[in-house]
Amino acid sequence: LIFFANHNIVLRLCVCYRPSNSTNSYCTESKECLQFDLLCRTKEYEVRHYSPTRWVSTDAEAYFMGVGAALAFRRLYQYITGANERGVEIEMTAPVMIKVPEQTQMWGPALYTLSFLLPSAFQHNPPAPTNDKLYFTDMPETDVYVWSYGGWMLSITSRLHAHLLTKELNRVGANYNHTHHYAVGYDSPLKLLNRHNEVWYLVEEEPPPSSRCLTQIHHHHSLF
Repeated sequence: LIFFANHNIVLRLCVCYRPSNSTNSYCTESKECLQFDLLCRTKEYEVRHYSPTRWVSTDAEAYFMGVGAALAFRRLYQYITGANERGVEIEMTAPVMIKVPEQTQMWGPALYTLSFLLPSAFQHNPPAPTNDKLYFTDMPETDVYVWSYGGWMLSITSRLHAHLLTKELNRVGANYNHTHHYAVGYDSPLKLLNRHNEVWYLVEEEPPPSSRCLTQIHHHHSLF
């Protein structure tokens, strides 16, 4: 996973509105949830800042995101339920993140990377996986553009909302990573109503062409 961060960039990219509450309230089923600083919010998207975190990840090749995610999820779930060198059970956290390539061959599979956030007790010393297809990913300090939507995070809906976000980012002249995006889900398959999903694009380091953010938001949240 490759991330970029620059606070001075994102504050120029939108006409912002101060939210009444920017606490991450999407994690209704997990004890620990990835928190963020909300830098800027428009009617269409948010700009968030994330602190460094460690994740456990695995890759899956598939023709559809849902198929690859299901295969990868099983491997990661086995890891947190004891398939690790210590045989310990690890609490499920939120969100689950899928790295989705932007360009795929018409008749070929794509490589998807699914990641679970490690809880605070295992951020610095996680047990090694027994499956060699799993590895740890360190997410550095980073800023992201975020588009939120409800319902189920299917291949077609994820692509649709990714397209809507890029359309808006291109309209305002935002600089973002065009090689991939992240499909981010907060809910288990058992939750039927009030589901929350997101699309993330990483903020690039190059400065934007113009200033469009009127209000800076100062809200800080601890990582967990």
